[in-house]
Amino acid sequence: MPPAEPPADQTDAPLLQLHGIGKTFGPVRALEDINLDIPEGQVTALVGDNGAGKSTLIKTISGIWQPSSGEMLWKGKPVHLHNPKAATDLGIATVYQDLALCDNLDIVQNMLLGHEVRRRGLLDEVSMELTAKRTLSDLRVVTVRSIRQPVGSLSGGQRQSVAVAKAVMLDARLVIMDEPTAALGVTQTELVLDLIGRLSSRGHAVIVISHNLAEVFQVADRIAVLYLGRLAATGPASDFDTQSVVELMTTGASARVGGGNGAPSEVVPPGGRGSGAEG
Repeated sequence: MPPAEPPADQTDAPLLQLHGIGKTFGPVRALEDINLDIPEGQVTALVGDNGAGKSTLIKTISGIWQPSSGEMLWKGKPVHLHNPKAATDLGIATVYQDLALCDNLDIVQNMLLGHEVRRRGLLDEVSMELTAKRTLSDLRVVTVRSIRQPVGSLSGGQRQSVAVAKAVMLDARLVIMDEPTAALGVTQTELVLDLIGRLSSRGHAVIVISHNLAEVFQVADRIAVLYLGRLAATGPASDFDTQSVVELMTTGASARVGGGNGAPSEVVPPGGRGSGAEG
């Protein structure tokens, strides 16, 4: 009798898997039956019109809200994120549009805020500077004048870089970026897009929420389109073009999805229209 096959290696599973995720707020159905894989070393762009459910989904992944139905798997194992700290401890970092940085503190102080290094009861400033400098160098963030300059003096792109470096320094395996270039000029936008590419090349999983489809196609390996709280389509970026994404965002369906260089994308019928409490 041949030996039983060994169980599948859970390390081969996507970093994060969403199975049937739903979220309701009283009578409002914000998310319905979301099935989505987030692999390591790739950038997944999450796109959708206002009210599609993007904010609700990332807040659910980040532990701010718990799903009303479905489950999340981390490296193939079910997880329950009861609060943002649980998500952070697991390795999920979310960089929101406001960045959550303190303008009156310098770069080092911001990056190690709440995780200060102490030696003999005092702050180990040298160790903290070396840690911050090493992290910024690994991400090739070279535009800051000094790691001791106040964050309030930085440009928008530099502030994004500091916020992302802080997440990486805390061993985040999944970095979620909410509209990271919304208020940036051309030069600063390129800085942030380059940083996103470096994150994925280092093996991090990245979710980028954006309305700018040109930037989406510039950085994304995969695209997931939300429509009124449902996942309208997901698949390799090569299976989409701008027109098909726009059609999916506005109607929940497109005749142009799939047939690209990769496998056909999974297109989800737009039935059961949710209310989409948030963008």
